[in-house]
Amino acid sequence: MNAMSAMNQMATRKNKGFTLIELVMVIVILGILAAFALPRFADLSGEAEIATVEAARGSVKSASGIVRSTALATNATGATGTVTLEGNTSVATINGYLAGSALEAAAQLEDFNILGTASPYIVTIDSPASGDPCFIFTDSTDADTPPVVSAVITMDSATACDGTSAGS
Repeated sequence: MNAMSAMNQMATRKNKGFTLIELVMVIVILGILAAFALPRFADLSGEAEIATVEAARGSVKSASGIVRSTALATNATGATGTVTLEGNTSVATINGYLAGSALEAAAQLEDFNILGTASPYIVTIDSPASGDPCFIFTDSTDADTPPVVSAVITMDSATACDGTSAGS
């Protein structure tokens, strides 16, 4: 009888492990979890683009304030002119405010695409396409009117930001 009980013990030892049903259930549960998690992480690239353009917008607003302060301090508030910022960067001004033609230098927007050669200027990510985030910079029109920086909106096409085309 000892031999028989030893064989039964060996048989029960060999049956340890997972059954096919248990493995299938684990795969199904992981699939359900992935189905809920994937949509939450899949749309992060769009949010990152918006955050990047928001940061550029903030940089433009800060540069505009610095240029205005420098223009007032150096009495460079004429219809057109330039001010020199730290690092000997010469920046164009209109009515003592930052000129749109100097956005790249003043706000360090080398990685962005600035559309237009005259006001209004459209700032967007490097290769603009419909649906991309952007904002519009409109030059000062007189000594009492500062430039306007729009909220972040979306590109209608590769050349228009929410209905506004870049100046030419």
